[in-house]
Amino acid sequence: MFDFTQIVEPLLEWYDKGRRVLPWREEPTPYRVWISEIMLQQTRVEAVKPYFERFMMALPNTKALAEVEEESLLKLWEGLGYYNRARNLQKAAIQIEEQHNGCIPSDYDTLLTLSGIGRYTAGAIASIAYGEKVPAVDGNVLRVIARVSADDGDILTETVKRSVEQSLLAVMPEKRAGDFNQALMELGAMVCIPNGAPKCEVCPWYHFCEARMQDKIDSLPKKTPKKARTIEKKTILVIRDENKAALRKRPSKGLLAGLYEFPSMEGHRSSEDVIAYLKDLGLQPLRIQKLPDAKHIFTHKEWHMTGYIVRVDELAKTEEKVHDFLFIETKETEEQYPIPSAFVAYTKYLNIKIGNDKFVTE
Repeated sequence: MFDFTQIVEPLLEWYDKGRRVLPWREEPTPYRVWISEIMLQQTRVEAVKPYFERFMMALPNTKALAEVEEESLLKLWEGLGYYNRARNLQKAAIQIEEQHNGCIPSDYDTLLTLSGIGRYTAGAIASIAYGEKVPAVDGNVLRVIARVSADDGDILTETVKRSVEQSLLAVMPEKRAGDFNQALMELGAMVCIPNGAPKCEVCPWYHFCEARMQDKIDSLPKKTPKKARTIEKKTILVIRDENKAALRKRPSKGLLAGLYEFPSMEGHRSSEDVIAYLKDLGLQPLRIQKLPDAKHIFTHKEWHMTGYIVRVDELAKTEEKVHDFLFIETKETEEQYPIPSAFVAYTKYLNIKIGNDKFVTE
């Protein structure tokens, strides 16, 4: 049986000496911790930093988040992906305003009643913002614990996750619960990394890591292989006249719900197919140019895209409709309409940038 008491002191010493300076870490209010933890799901720290700062400026508290228009919220989130995270943030903010007088709960079980908050996020908020002694177990933590203890249980199972939570709760220092949780996450992000060889030589657990001593680092952690993603082929159409471009809004439910996209056709289509399709819609193509292929990977599927830029005579006036297309000034597209990063390979043909790219200076 692995002795978990030995992990605490060297971990906290290592964390105190070299922890990263992060905006939400230096000012760990409940709101800032919550927003950062939701943003950090499925997203790298460096990518999150500018999003976090902009979000805090635009929506500094739960009241502002509860009241913001959805499209403005999604525009702030543009490029982060998993857009239901943003919608759940707003749902939870409304709950906090209506049920908790605008104060984010400190109690772990109460946090679990808020939209989009699971055990990990509840543990992070309660421990980091409020100092509550509760674990916060994410993929990083599961990996480092599986390796240090040479546990070959499947880390994707609830049984293993609950076991890790209980083991950590038993040794968590009363007065440094938040630091302990953050140190575990930091170790997984910086040393015992998910991809590539871990940096064992700088690990605070080097001398008692069972995976290293048993030569099991490459085989741990164990997790059920993911199902192969389905592949969908699409033809993306960048349709524009001199001033406007065609977009359409995706359905309110399903993948990329409620976001804006370029018109598309199923399958990889020829230029002749595209011209015929547009003429059927009443548009008059003047010229068509093939664009490079692109690929976007979602959790369960991949889009394999080919594309065309099509110049048309003159797009219909904004108040008129062709099919379900919206005809929008390109500058407005960049400023107001949230476009998912799945289309980033094609937005440059409108001379617009989306997500973080809007804020990168040459």
